[in-house]
Amino acid sequence: MVYYTILKNDAQLLKNKILELVQQDEVQVIITSGGTGLSHKDVTVDTIHTILEKQLDGFGELFRYLTYQELGTASIMGRATAGVINGKVIICFPGSLGAATLAMDKIILLEIGHMVREATR
Repeated sequence: MVYYTILKNDAQLLKNKILELVQQDEVQVIITSGGTGLSHKDVTVDTIHTILEKQLDGFGELFRYLTYQELGTASIMGRATAGVINGKVIICFPGSLGAATLAMDKIILLEIGHMVREATR
């Protein structure tokens, strides 16, 4: 199943959508892009943290490290995160094309199979 939607920066709307998706058997991975910044409008990371059963700190750490190699100290503002909810992997990264490409090419595509196997054991 591939599902795509655009949501406004609304914590309850985001939480409801994530909780709806994690109840579907065919869903293995949820990826969010955007809403991870420092603005008061950026609610993705804070919202997701309230419902994670397990947090994968290494994803955010590695994402910031790789971002640092490309952008320097601005990487400290990156709030990328990942975790598990109901046996489903959820990954959140910034909404820029560069961030999405970096996350997908240098982390997610290399590890997603392993992450899903572990989350569903």
